Amino acid sequence: MPWGVGDLALNLGFTRVIELEWWESFSQNDWSVTLTPSKHWGARTLRDRHRGYGGFILQHQGRRIYHAGDSAYFHGFKQIGRRLPPEIALLPIGAYHPESFRRVHMGRMRRSKAFKDLHAEYLVPMHYGTFRLSFEDLDEPPRWLLEIAREEKLTHRVKFLEEGVPEVF
Repeated sequence: MPWGVGDLALNLGFTRVIELEWWESFSQNDWSVTLTPSKHWGARTLRDRHRGYGGFILQHQGRRIYHAGDSAYFHGFKQIGRRLPPEIALLPIGAYHPESFRRVHMGRMRRSKAFKDLHAEYLVPMHYGTFRLSFEDLDEPPRWLLEIAREEKLTHRVKFLEEGVPEVF
């Protein structure tokens, strides 16, 4: 977990909680997890701002998957792509309207740039359509992503996953 968040997991039944700073890793056997920077904030309750935040690179048998967590676009995606380029990038595509939300969530054009900066093979969109977090229509983020992917000839690299249905990459 990001630093400062472990106490929130104490009563969830975990026998061990490991908190990481940005770029720290934890490894066990042939897998590792690395906490990566993001552009968001660390508050988990209304009164705190002292907790860590970020994304995660999960590595197993030489393959990497990146879960961005919540993040606006920032140049750290280039750094992640240079240091630990993932094969699959799970990127948030919702909660970007009004414009002030783009300080912590990616706008329409930025998610494609983040994907390219990461040098990932596949983009799996997330963080959209479940419930209303902002003011765009619930079906707008995937519609715009597909439109941009068509314009940039990337549709074969965007994978919308269906809940409960396995996908092999």
